[in-house]
Amino acid sequence: MISVLIPIYNYDVFPLVSILFEQLEKQNIDFEIICLDDGSTKFQAENNPINTLKNCSYSILEQNIGRSSIRNLLAQKAHFENLLFLDADVIPVHENFISKYIPYLNAEEKVVYGGIQYQEEKPEKSHILRWFYGNSREALSVEKRNDNVYLSFLTLNFLISKSVFRNVSFNEEIPNLRHEDTLFSYDLKKANIKVIHIENPTIHNGLESSKVFLRKSEEALQGLDYLIKNKLISADYVRLSGKFDTLKKYYLNGLFLLFYKTFRNSFLRNLLGKKPSMLVFDLYRLGYFCNLKE
Repeated sequence: MISVLIPIYNYDVFPLVSILFEQLEKQNIDFEIICLDDGSTKFQAENNPINTLKNCSYSILEQNIGRSSIRNLLAQKAHFENLLFLDADVIPVHENFISKYIPYLNAEEKVVYGGIQYQEEKPEKSHILRWFYGNSREALSVEKRNDNVYLSFLTLNFLISKSVFRNVSFNEEIPNLRHEDTLFSYDLKKANIKVIHIENPTIHNGLESSKVFLRKSEEALQGLDYLIKNKLISADYVRLSGKFDTLKKYYLNGLFLLFYKTFRNSFLRNLLGKKPSMLVFDLYRLGYFCNLKE
């Protein structure tokens, strides 16, 4: 009835699989948990015991194929119509996590997103930027997510049917620069696939350092630029690229780029400090995007 699909890269996913296995067993339904390791070099010994659990499998690809391709491959390997995608670095918040998805195992064409939470306690200073961003921009209530059902959708915890996935899958042609979830949500919108938001979050445990998160944010902007240049999404779909277009319309992008270059080091001191500002983060990203477009 349901295939739980978990892409892995250098992560110990056995604790997550154990929780899911216990919850699925209680539901008395047909299930499988497929874990596919994208060419990792770590945690293979920790993950191998997954193969001892009933209806669970763990296998390793010989080489890394990227976030989009591995999700598509997982869907191809699934035996059931209902696909529950989970990232490796999440843990369900509720003991009835699986049962909250059960009512949506039907023939309706839709995607169901459960949401995300972050740890309550502040992490150490070196990791705080990711924590601030996650809590302010991603860990949203169902009400807030429903203000923009497509853009507030993330691919770390969602249910989709195979029939929908055959129509809208992850684009394997784009560079592995993030924003594959943005393109996926855009394609869902174009295909008029309903996105249902429910309160069934997972906690995101994979907090990278502020330096790494900043680098990944820059990579994501390069990915966004690629999507727009190749007409895979419209510029006004994402708020940041929409703001850039407004600056360009009034011939202010050059002035903003000068502002960014002047204050870039000050922005970085704030973002890598103990109290990063999301306003500064937005200014930094917009300036970086202007620089890409120069």
